[in-house]
Amino acid sequence: MDSKTSLCGRLAFACLVIASPASHADITIFTSEASFLAAVSAPGMDTFTGFSTTAVTSSPITRAAGPYTYMASSQTGFFGAGTPANPALSTNSDLDAITFFNLSGASAIGGTFFGSDLAGGFVASAVVLTATDSLGAISTQTFVATPTSFMGFVSTGAIATLVFSTLMPGNFVFAAVDNLIIAAAPVTQIPEPHTWPLLLGGLTALGFCARRRRSYRRSGA
Repeated sequence: MDSKTSLCGRLAFACLVIASPASHADITIFTSEASFLAAVSAPGMDTFTGFSTTAVTSSPITRAAGPYTYMASSQTGFFGAGTPANPALSTNSDLDAITFFNLSGASAIGGTFFGSDLAGGFVASAVVLTATDSLGAISTQTFVATPTSFMGFVSTGAIATLVFSTLMPGNFVFAAVDNLIIAAAPVTQIPEPHTWPLLLGGLTALGFCARRRRSYRRSGA
């Protein structure tokens, strides 16, 4: 084979490989539940119906949000916030964090995150959430929670863990979460804009190489 034609083919292949969409770590943050739901597919919600607000629940726990099972842990267990009719998941100690994990391979997690007092009522406080995904991306978000504060994380991989705590340890403010949503994130394999010239160049080079091979065969006949 013509060595120039062979080199042309290798260069064209290199352009296409570089231009192809590669997997990279990325976590997108949503502070609106509506926007979060619009960005994901097949969401499931855990409203913590029936969770005890009168006794300690041992850690870890296994629960379900629609079709997704997940686990949650807290060092000294859980004690429901809210009311028996409308409970929320909360820690048993104001020093503890909640870690969500084993999320059935889901790519998105979100919910209403806030601080609660000894009676299970809302307390205005700063909270922090750290999401880690299967591709190594880490996103930490700190904000002052309101009774309806929503925070959601959507990953290009799978969510590995979400760790949630208040920034008021030892002040009788307990980490609490309600309406936890777990979902899949649609995966799009669209080349990023900066790779388009390489992709077009690779396709053009492949066409040029094909013409050279046809000319070479005709001349050698």
